[in-house]
Amino acid sequence: MDERARPVPGDLCARTAREMASLVQERQVSPVELVSAHLERIAAIDPALGAFQVVRANKAVAEAAALAERADLADLPLAGVPVAIKDNVDVAGEPTRMGSAATPPSPAEADDELVARLRAAGCVVIGKTQLPELAIWPFTEPAAAAATRNPWNRSRTPGGSTGGGAAAVAAGLAAIALGSDGGGSIRIPAACCGLFGLKPAPGLVPLSGGLAEHWLGLSAFGPLARTVADAALMLDVLAGTTSYRDPNPPERPLRIAFSARHPLVGARADQATRAALDEAAGLLRDAGHDLVPQSPPYPPTLGLRFNSRWLAGIAQDASGLDRSALEPRTRKMAALGARLSSRARPASADRFASQAADWFTGYDVLMTPTLTRTARPVGTWDGKGWVATMLSVANWIYTPPWNLAGLPAASVPFGQDEDGVPIGLQLVGPAGSEATLLSLASQIEHLRPWPRLAPSPGVPSE
Repeated sequence: MDERARPVPGDLCARTAREMASLVQERQVSPVELVSAHLERIAAIDPALGAFQVVRANKAVAEAAALAERADLADLPLAGVPVAIKDNVDVAGEPTRMGSAATPPSPAEADDELVARLRAAGCVVIGKTQLPELAIWPFTEPAAAAATRNPWNRSRTPGGSTGGGAAAVAAGLAAIALGSDGGGSIRIPAACCGLFGLKPAPGLVPLSGGLAEHWLGLSAFGPLARTVADAALMLDVLAGTTSYRDPNPPERPLRIAFSARHPLVGARADQATRAALDEAAGLLRDAGHDLVPQSPPYPPTLGLRFNSRWLAGIAQDASGLDRSALEPRTRKMAALGARLSSRARPASADRFASQAADWFTGYDVLMTPTLTRTARPVGTWDGKGWVATMLSVANWIYTPPWNLAGLPAASVPFGQDEDGVPIGLQLVGPAGSEATLLSLASQIEHLRPWPRLAPSPGVPSE
């Protein structure tokens, strides 16, 4: 086709990743055009958001130009799609700072395997995104950089620890983002920013750095996206499979437990969140599923059992770093974690893993809130010690039990609060149920579509 005769595709940044890839595969849009559109949007929006640690502007354009010359462009499932990489994963030529001044500024020599898989699928790495120091917190306010802000409401956090990635995708600065989740770090920012995010069970997607386990088995890597189909395709690429793309609504009625009960005694979801859960249960019941009000068997010591592994994992990540350059909260947590390490056992050895597996023999899916309330204001935890911060965030999130149990879990957008900030609902399933979670989430997306992009003042959208 004559380049001058091509139809104008509209706002490229508002497209889904699959739509972007299709345009590139059919050579209606060049990879350079697609990447350049995102770079222009980053220049306009990111100074107010702080989603990126580094933007690979020149490198991304050069890589997009090289991609355009490939004869097999039509065969690449994510051809030309701009991806944001969390800054705890190596990208060749860029430093891996992990949200910390204590990490070395030297560039990584090679791409991590996860990045290599995304590139092999046709992705262009547009930048590396911010996270809290060592991925510790469910908010993204590292001392080493300005706080990352939520594109739906810039006074609020985008969540964490994949806060920069979530903010980038929700604002249209990247089509998809790679995240990690050791206690909710994909699901929490997905909920805060109105995205779909999936934490697969350990073993499906390789861990960054070629590790056999991270945080004693709590951690997993997975996708953040604006649509379920985009996340499903990205999961296939990361896992090296073809099992998850093109999710369809469930072929049979599912038995779905739903519960607003928080894993910790005394914590409670607010009215808007409980109303969203009840509405979703009614929606799925009307769609033919069996909805059962039932809570999982959260043990009273669950928080302590998660925390011992979390702290020991932090100590492992801090090992070898300049302790004096760590944030005071991190320094104290790493010291305690080092003392706990000798007694900490892998998450798979915790009895809650077997209890949860037994409980799920009666249910296909559990649906809960992801958070007790929507995204908290930036600065909520400024100046607080690590114990006060830990207790506060623990009462906000529903996510850690499923890292301890080693089960797949996702967050799906479902409505907004009175300030227009997204609400997220968590879907959890038994081992091997990633496809079921994607299927149910795609049905929710069909029945109750959510906005694809956060509003961006001064930036035109499609």
